[in-house]
Amino acid sequence: MIHSMTGFAVQTRDLDGVRLHLELRSVNSRYLDLAFRIADELRQAEPVLRELIAAHLSRGKVECRLTVQASDAAPRRLALNAGLLEQLCEVEAAVRARLPQAAGLSVAEVLRWPGMLADDSPAFDAMQPAIVELARAALAELRATRRREGEKLAVMIRERTARMRALVTQLAPRVPAIVAEYQDKLLTRLREALASVDEDRIRQEVALFAQRIDVAEELSRLAAHLDEVDHILAAGGAAGKRLDFLMQELNREANTLASKSAAADLTGAAMEMKVLIEQMREQVQNIE
Repeated sequence: MIHSMTGFAVQTRDLDGVRLHLELRSVNSRYLDLAFRIADELRQAEPVLRELIAAHLSRGKVECRLTVQASDAAPRRLALNAGLLEQLCEVEAAVRARLPQAAGLSVAEVLRWPGMLADDSPAFDAMQPAIVELARAALAELRATRRREGEKLAVMIRERTARMRALVTQLAPRVPAIVAEYQDKLLTRLREALASVDEDRIRQEVALFAQRIDVAEELSRLAAHLDEVDHILAAGGAAGKRLDFLMQELNREANTLASKSAAADLTGAAMEMKVLIEQMREQVQNIE
């Protein structure tokens, strides 16, 4: 099965009064390029997320977003850190004993003191299994999205290869006639222009030029490359780089076909092939 590198997945889980939210976004890239946007309290989850994604995806620029927030159904319950508050009172008393004119701490300042407020949110160790489960579900959804997109790309590419194969089949029987017509025209012109040159020399030159416009070999290679494209699509897996290479080879043969063309229909077919190849090449860039 062919997979695209474009996909999106989102998963949420409620856990002990908090809601975990994970998003995966994927676009095309030459290699696997991972970027993480993770809440500070969940930063420890990055290594396991990185390992999971790398085990399931081989190419693509993937962005992973993981956040945690209070569940609407069960808001967090705040509590003062009694030990820290006692220490703060002692420190304030010591300062005011030395500086009687110093202003006392306000309630807002006490509440903003680092570590003063605690809530009943679960610790990271309690959330880690849920995060792993969430990531596995999101990856399954992402791969399903990329697979569906890949199926559409494969259909599009097969349509283009079928049209190119039809052009090759149409042109192949025409090649001998095109070469013969070219030889006759060239032979007539050379006889008119080089009346003093012997006939054997003229025929040698005509045969040499005729070889240069013979495109049977290019058509044969085009057919072979098209067969290989269809084979790769049928085999599935990580096929993007192999298909990209074949697009380069198909384009090379189409260019040669156009440059050696000695007939209008051959030139038109070569130009149409180049358009079809470019359409495929653009889509191949999105295949994993």
